[in-house]
Amino acid sequence: MRAIVLLSGGLDSYTAAAIAKADDPGGLDLYALTISYGQRHAQELEAARRVACALGISRHLELAIDLRAIGGSSLTSNAPGVDVPRDRDVASASDIPSTYVPARNTIFLSLALGWAEVVGAGDIVIGVNALDYSGYPDCRPEFIRAFEALAALATRAGVEGARIRVRTPLIALSKADIIRRGLALGLDYGLTHSCYDPGASGAPCGRCDSCLLRAKGFAEAGAVDPLLR
Repeated sequence: MRAIVLLSGGLDSYTAAAIAKADDPGGLDLYALTISYGQRHAQELEAARRVACALGISRHLELAIDLRAIGGSSLTSNAPGVDVPRDRDVASASDIPSTYVPARNTIFLSLALGWAEVVGAGDIVIGVNALDYSGYPDCRPEFIRAFEALAALATRAGVEGARIRVRTPLIALSKADIIRRGLALGLDYGLTHSCYDPGASGAPCGRCDSCLLRAKGFAEAGAVDPLLR
């Protein structure tokens, strides 16, 4: 059985892929899709390659879709005054931050859907999470359900009755629970990259939303982040 996994090189997508593989007793054949979308740095692309190797991915496709021309996000802009937010109270923030990339998960899932049809994959795995996240609207369960409905209508596979499922093994887990599950599976989180705005050396800033959520998760899981050793 084949599945497409959207692999960013971050902690969540790594864990989601590993859980999907572990939960399939018949042996899941993973095809990884990593999108180079014009993000600020290349560290997460390098991390995706490390993670794909560790997972034993059958094929790793890196696809370049430059979203900088669309704009609208601090993750795809290096313009003066368009900065990645730092030191926010991520536990109580309710606004959608500037790091939201317009329609990113819709675009990524659409690309994964096309590849799934070509290789005959019945599932798409994505590491979205609706609890410890940065307020992105395309990480919610209702979005995933809507996309599955779209996939059933918009594809040959759907019309012929072979519906493609979007698997979200992390959707109801806290960041701490995600980390605990990954550590129980023996994952090496030293391979991953989470920071939105790393320094020139690639070291995490420790202050963006993603770094703060990662630090919170490791602390609540009672574990040490290998990137900070």
